[in-house]
Formats: sequence, C-alpha cells, structure tokens
Amino acid sequence: MRILFLAAAAIVTAMLPSSAIDGEREAAAQYAGASDDAGFQAFLYALRPRAMAAGVSPATLDAILPTLSFNQRVVDLDRSQPGGSPSGPAAPIPNFAPYYAKHVDADRIARGRAKYQALRPLLGRIEARTGVPESIMVAIWGNETNYGSYTGDFDLLRSLATLAYDGRRRELFTEEFIATLKLIDRGIPRERLKGSWAGATGYPQFLPSMYIRLGMDGDGDGKVDIWTSQADALASIANYFVNAGWKPGLPWGTAASVPAGLDRDALKPLIVSPRCPRVHARHSRWLTIAEWRALGVIPMGPARIPDGEQASLLEPDGPGATAYLLTTNYRSILDYNCSNFYALSVGLLANAVSR
Repeated sequence: MRILFLAAAAIVTAMLPSSAIDGEREAAAQYAGASDDAGFQAFLYALRPRAMAAGVSPATLDAILPTLSFNQRVVDLDRSQPGGSPSGPAAPIPNFAPYYAKHVDADRIARGRAKYQALRPLLGRIEARTGVPESIMVAIWGNETNYGSYTGDFDLLRSLATLAYDGRRRELFTEEFIATLKLIDRGIPRERLKGSWAGATGYPQFLPSMYIRLGMDGDGDGKVDIWTSQADALASIANYFVNAGWKPGLPWGTAASVPAGLDRDALKPLIVSPRCPRVHARHSRWLTIAEWRALGVIPMGPARIPDGEQASLLEPDGPGATAYLLTTNYRSILDYNCSNFYALSVGLLANAVSR
C-alpha cells in the first residue's frame, strides 16, 4: 500500500485521545480468535468515537455498523499475499516475461487502442490540464480493471472493517474504513461501494481516502464518479500522477541494450529505499542517459530521453534479457502500485495503445 496512507493514519492516530486508541486495541485483543462475531462487534463499537471525531455522522454509524459481519474470506486473501504471513522467507522473484504475456496481451492492447481512439478529445483535455500522457491514463485503467469490465464485488465497508479488526495493518485499514463511512455521509450509496477485497474501488481502483483526496471531476457535472464516469475516472488517475510528481514531457523509460561486460556491482543503489525496499533494490543507482551511453548501455526504444535526464537500469529477467532505463516518471507509476512488473506493464501497455 502507499506510504501516503500510512503517514495519514499515523497523523490522525496521534491526534486521538489515548483512551480511544486503547479501547480499539483492547476490544480487538480481548476477542481475537473468538469463534463467534463478538470480538468483531466489540471492535466496531470501540471505533465509534474515533469515527465521530473524524466527522462521521451518528446517523451513518447507526445505519452501517449493525449490518457488518466478519469476513474470513477477506482475511484469507490478505494472508495469501506476498508478505501476508508473518513467518517464512520471501518467495523468489519470478521472471517478468510470463507476467507481461498475461497483462499486455493482444486483447488488452486492442481494447486499449479502441478506448484510446474513442476518447481522444477527452484524454487530450485532461493531458493539457495535468501533463499526464493520455496513454498512461488508459494503461492504468486497463491494468486495474480491464477498462472497467471488472471492478470487484466485495462490500468495501465489510472488507475494510474485517481487515482493521484482523490487525495486520490495523491503522491503514481503520482509516480506510472511516473514509468509506464518510463517503456514505456524502451521499454515495452503499451498493456502489464495491471493490476488491482490500478496499480498492471504481475504474481506477482507488482506496476511499484516495478518492476523497484526489478524485477529480472530468466531465464538469460537479460530481466525482469513478464508478460509472470514464471522464471522472481518467481525470482522477491523471490527478494521482500529478500528486505523485509526474514530469510532463518525459517518457517513463525505454528498452536498452546492455553490454556483456557491464560491472553491475559498481552500479548498485547507494541507499536503501524506505518504501518497498525489495522492489527498489532491483534498480541500479541513478546515472544520466549520457553516462549510461558512456558505459555502453544504449536506449533502444522509440522514446527519446534527453541525455541530461537521470535514469536507473532494471533487468527484470536478469542479464541477457530485455533491460530498461527508467526515469523518475517510472517511480510515479510505482507509487500507484509498488511492483516492478506492474509498472513495466503499465508503461509497455501505454506504448502499445498509442501506436
């Protein structure tokens, strides 16, 4: 999950009375592992003062909290994710090629090109407003929900309450649960608040707090509807990238030819990333494109990155396979989903749909 969510959760938590936080923890700890729903209900009851302090109305709490029940399926899915189990070594990183073949397949490219061509006037307006390329917006939409064909059918309130109670990332999911209650207060019907088991919703698969913070009206109707409005969803995606530091006019990266004798040990990153360290550890340190050329690493794709721009080298399938020189805009894609495979697929799909 994004570090912005964690930071926001920490700030809000620091502002709460210690008795309120202690009550939540005691309720969760007292009933953790109970065979019935008592622990979950006690946890929700303890959350009520915190939600009200955050601005959620008593009427919404009265309407929603009694309807919620624990969802073991959500916990099982969370624990099956990489890093979801507290014990055991990290799984080895597979090759990128099979992931690419699945996520940048002919059907997704064809559908993306059709969407790209059909929405060019809208996309052009959003790009002019934000500086985020049309193709990147479309590629995110394609990767997240296959252009809106599947956005998830989990009840967000039930899933997020379950994840908060389970406690592996309690502060994150408690804040997202409260943010979802705020969406109810804003008049968004509960039946629309469906999504992934982890709480992502709508065409862009935003978490609720991200919708509140970065959702953008793309069609000028005064509303932000990321569930049925393509314009709002694409504008919100672009606004996310503006917030993540996207640099207009700069490609995300390019394929590169790497000489056999490149000293990779001398190019290891100089610092450890505080966020997603395993993802960033696969990148080299930053050099300018001119410095890479001097080492024999030659950009090969159609994208033209100025010689003075900084880039890092990534060889997702190791030496001898396709390598990539990646700019700071690639890091903006990682901010959306901190996975090299995901970010590469977005970039490559964006290239494909705009051809």
